[in-house]
Amino acid sequence: MKKLYTLAIISGLLLFACSPKEEATKEPVVTYLPSWNDGATKRAIMDFVTKTTTEGSADFIPVADRIATFDNDGNLWAEQPVYFQLLFAIDQIKAMAPEHPEWKNEQPYKALLEGDIKAALAGGEKALLQIVMTTHGGMSNDEFAASVKNWIDTATHPKTGKHYNEMIYQPMVELLEYLRAHDFKTFIVSGGGVDFMRVWVEEAYGIPPYQVVGSSNKARFEVAEDGSTSVVKLQELNFIDDKEGKPVGIYQHIGQRPVFASGNSDGDYQMLQWTTTAKGYPRFGLLLHHTDAEREWAYDRESHIGQLNKGLDDAQKFGWTVIDMKNDWKKVFPFDK
Repeated sequence: MKKLYTLAIISGLLLFACSPKEEATKEPVVTYLPSWNDGATKRAIMDFVTKTTTEGSADFIPVADRIATFDNDGNLWAEQPVYFQLLFAIDQIKAMAPEHPEWKNEQPYKALLEGDIKAALAGGEKALLQIVMTTHGGMSNDEFAASVKNWIDTATHPKTGKHYNEMIYQPMVELLEYLRAHDFKTFIVSGGGVDFMRVWVEEAYGIPPYQVVGSSNKARFEVAEDGSTSVVKLQELNFIDDKEGKPVGIYQHIGQRPVFASGNSDGDYQMLQWTTTAKGYPRFGLLLHHTDAEREWAYDRESHIGQLNKGLDDAQKFGWTVIDMKNDWKKVFPFDK
């Protein structure tokens, strides 16, 4: 009888140990980077994160120093057929045109109103700067943010018909989430306008506005007669956050060198170079190579935008990992099946 009683107690304990209630309390298994194909690129990323965030590892990086920077155009969202911010500026020119009848005979506005972007940009950097200054200055920061939000909510891409903030790269969004899950702080460091990006990047990428570094106009503080205050964007260039400007922008706004940097063009070369040549902690440089003409666009050395030439040549020299979009990604955009 005593033996049977003992067996009953043991059986009860085993049943309790395997009860559904306890099973339900177990933490779910998290699958990171699900839109990435298993391969050398994914392994390199995960190996870096594992060795730099594991306590006791010789390569451990303290949380305070886990800074990761990402270019935006062509790296977090698409950039073809032209930079999306330029398409925003063109739409703004069209909306402003009724108040500027002189634009019908004045370049680059005349070409833009006639739908000839190539002719409008034939004036080079000067014409581009003129377009941007006209549409991004002479208004308060709140007015500009409202115009960007309205455009993001209504404008659609000429090829896909999707809103521009839907043209984000799902694998890169997952990478941002993966890094943040391991206590990396993720920043955008882009040649794009900082005020333009800050309106929508948090919803798209989970990156707050104060973690965005970009090109900017000069601005001034104003107090109106009724006592209301505003910051007014001027039609003067303040800073270009591209090429050599990116390390400068990181230094001035973030204050420390990243340990992880990601880009897709030669405009990101100096950011990756500055990141990966630093001494001390392990560093990771990541380049996105656009190789998928079916799901996106295939371009690199001869592209009119997002040119990747020197970066491809020197990736091996600096130990940068190069993403082959066609082979490394299961899907490109969130709406891909």
